[in-house]
Amino acid sequence: MRGKHFGILLGITALVVGGLAACGKTTTSSKAGLAADQEVKLSTKSEVTTLDVSKAADSTSLTQLYHTQEGLYRLGKNEKLVNAMATKTTVSNNGKTYVFNLRHDNKWNDGKTVTAKDYVYSWQRTVNPKTAAEYAYLMAGIQNYSQVQSGKLAPSQLGVKALGKYKLQVTLSKPVAYFKLLLAFPTFFPQEQSVVDKYGKDYGHSSDKTAYDGPFVMTKWQGTNQNWQLLKNTKFWDKKKITLKKMNFQVVADPSTGLNLYQQKKLDATTLDGTQVANLKNNKDMKTFVGGSTYYMQMNQKRIKALRNLKVRQSLSMAINKQQLAKSVLRDGSKAPLGFVSQNLTQNPKTKADFAKDAYVKSGVTYDLTQAKQLMKAGLKASGTKELHLTLMADDTSVTKTVAQYIQADLEKLPGVKVTLSTLPYKTRLSRSNSGNFDLVLSNWGADFADPINFLSLMSTGNTNNNGGFSDAQYDSYVKKSENQDANKPTARYNDLVNAEKRLMTQQGVIPLYQPATVEMWNSKVSGYVWNPAGMSRGYQWMAVQK
Repeated sequence: MRGKHFGILLGITALVVGGLAACGKTTTSSKAGLAADQEVKLSTKSEVTTLDVSKAADSTSLTQLYHTQEGLYRLGKNEKLVNAMATKTTVSNNGKTYVFNLRHDNKWNDGKTVTAKDYVYSWQRTVNPKTAAEYAYLMAGIQNYSQVQSGKLAPSQLGVKALGKYKLQVTLSKPVAYFKLLLAFPTFFPQEQSVVDKYGKDYGHSSDKTAYDGPFVMTKWQGTNQNWQLLKNTKFWDKKKITLKKMNFQVVADPSTGLNLYQQKKLDATTLDGTQVANLKNNKDMKTFVGGSTYYMQMNQKRIKALRNLKVRQSLSMAINKQQLAKSVLRDGSKAPLGFVSQNLTQNPKTKADFAKDAYVKSGVTYDLTQAKQLMKAGLKASGTKELHLTLMADDTSVTKTVAQYIQADLEKLPGVKVTLSTLPYKTRLSRSNSGNFDLVLSNWGADFADPINFLSLMSTGNTNNNGGFSDAQYDSYVKKSENQDANKPTARYNDLVNAEKRLMTQQGVIPLYQPATVEMWNSKVSGYVWNPAGMSRGYQWMAVQK
């Protein structure tokens, strides 16, 4: 997920927690010790943009969908998939055909039963090019996706169909090892066609023009306001396991304001910035979460000849003290990266080692100014360049400006290197990044699902997120092998992705800068909490207010 998907719920960087309400188990099912008033007050950094499953792409909107909609699966602790609408899943031996048996007892908030046709309609609508769904590409593995997206086939030809009222079949064009993980993401949730048709272009743009089949329904949202509520859904199949009755949301962009509201007990949770973390480090209410996202710098090899030289790229990376950036500049619990793929995302299928540790290449993230200076001199000479004048483009947020200034100072310690800063509003920066109109640019990515491919595919030749134009045949071959001949071989596929990450760092295709942390204050009366380092939701279905 791009940077715009970051930092929304409680002002957080991209983290996910899927509540376990759907598996029928909860730590808060007992009423003993619970307060009579099951209501929490939460904040978010930005407004909801849409509740349309096909079109939601920002973190705030997706977070609301996690709590108001029910998909085939939910994510439990440590990214464990638990059944939601799916009660049984059958996968063919070749890994290309999935059949899902659906529960019969879930209803939309208008009382109509949720059926397999609601999934068929939703996915066809998302892939329809007229919908212009930003996350449609997540369905690329489904049969006929490309032809539907290009307009060569009708959406009805997508490889998904209802085999009955409560049986859904999905046919893939090739095995997709992480397909079931995708199904816990909101883009794959069902939609009630009659409601979409009824409201047309207004569908999903206010709380009363949306259909809900999840634990909560939204109310008091007119499309642009900065306050809204989630209320317990009385039609939800597992409503007896949902302890919370109401969640009150308000937009709070400034961490200082959020902390003040928390201390006044007007918020039950809030996100802290670096200064606040330093001042409150011994507070028992403070919780820190790291994983699932990486801030990195892209280098435009198409535009700047010198950046095509490996030694120049390595020099730029080694000149940046990433440990100091995390500990002394950000001061919010963020960590120096081990590579492009974040820590705490996924594990070795055999040893359970963290992927980031298995794929670690020291030279790709280390700080060594002496060697960096030597590499720059050699790289500039080899590329026929005497001086390197670069513009570093970044978002105009306070944190990103600070990071950019720090990087500028480190890079200008290199011989012959001059760096100018250009901080721009997010949309402008993103537009210029996508068009290749930059020298260096600060980017961020948070995992939509817990698999290394969600990061590594970005740097494949021709990927729309590969704005710097990195291209390496060996790297591409590892990525392609993981998605083709090794797709049904977990260990072999894992090794392909480890090799891809190592190749990316050896060739310094990008410069990982830091792994963001989320540090929050949580009222001690609020308990029951699940965290997963991928995606964008939190387990509020699990939460309860103690006496």
